[in-house]
Amino acid sequence: MRPLDAIGFAVTSLGGNRVRTLLMLLAMAIGVAAVVLLTGIGNGARLYIVDQFASLGTNLVIVIPGRAETANNTPATLVGETPRDLTLDDARALARSETVRRLTPLNVGEMTIAWRGKERQIPLFGSTASLLDIHHLRLERGTFLPEEDMEIARPVCVIGAKVYRELFGQQNALGELVRLGGFRCRVIGILGSEGRSLGLDTEEMVIVPVAFAQMLLNTEGLFRILIEARDLATIDRLKAHINATVAKRHYGEEDVTIITQDSVLATFDKILHVLTLTVAAIAGISLVVAGILIMNVMLMAVAQRTAEIGLCKALGAGRLQIMALLVTEALLLSAVGGLIGLTLGFAGSWLAVQFYPTLNTTPPSWAIAAAFGTALGTGFLFSLLPARRAARLDPIQALARR
Repeated sequence: MRPLDAIGFAVTSLGGNRVRTLLMLLAMAIGVAAVVLLTGIGNGARLYIVDQFASLGTNLVIVIPGRAETANNTPATLVGETPRDLTLDDARALARSETVRRLTPLNVGEMTIAWRGKERQIPLFGSTASLLDIHHLRLERGTFLPEEDMEIARPVCVIGAKVYRELFGQQNALGELVRLGGFRCRVIGILGSEGRSLGLDTEEMVIVPVAFAQMLLNTEGLFRILIEARDLATIDRLKAHINATVAKRHYGEEDVTIITQDSVLATFDKILHVLTLTVAAIAGISLVVAGILIMNVMLMAVAQRTAEIGLCKALGAGRLQIMALLVTEALLLSAVGGLIGLTLGFAGSWLAVQFYPTLNTTPPSWAIAAAFGTALGTGFLFSLLPARRAARLDPIQALARR
């Protein structure tokens, strides 16, 4: 018997009971589609978070006031007690190293911005001119914060694109005076960046000089100090410089937490990769269920097709040929169901992108191969028992039942 004969036999057999065939195809397709779609969404979430951290800049070191005692260079270090604030003097001292390429202090708070009767709440960022390059922000028009001493509280601001549209509409905002809290501030630039930075929408933020922000927020402490190392090789030296400088200025206490960008990226990437594998495994259970369905249906089919199998054996078909016929039928069913499932999975990924454009839900190649391979594998494994039972039928008894 040629392979094409076995395939033709399987097609004829599957076409003889279309409802049963459609149900088995549907079960297999749903399993494959679930694996492809869920891994695509999980992978998209992982890439989104990694891109968010990568957008903070390259070779970035974040200095946070307060020391975390139980963790080192992990997201858990984002919280901790703050025995002593970081100040602008600390930032100036940290900048005195050949390992530092750029440095910017950062203050963050909530503030009301108003212009000619229109007002709204905005996240206020206090920083310096270096923030533009460290955060890879894009300026649409105007100028960014002036290059000057960070102690100067110049009342100027750079506003996000959404803030500009809501307050000014189509009017020119450059040079206009807006009110931030109880102070007047001149608009000198408009951001063109989109997306999120430090968890905040860049289109909604307003950036002012850090000293001016401290005055607006009534604080002397800094939220963070962002430092860009000259290259990846100097990060360890930079961390040592930060600890030594802080200890010298804070009476021997290294009371800061240092987070490197690569450690945060690696931690989140590992966590989300495990989550993606977990949801893929959960979705893969449906493929096992589909395989069990195939086995049960084929066991029933063997019982219904006893005479047919007996006739094949009477005509000279051996055990291996009988098994090959039934296994081919199951593999054909799994392959077609897998292809339908891949189509549904890609369609679902495309729909997800339409609703959430920021997510790249394209499933990874390993997930596509694993889903289709698992479909074929379950179809093959769960068809062996019915095929073995059919191959062991005695042709005379099988035909006698007819």
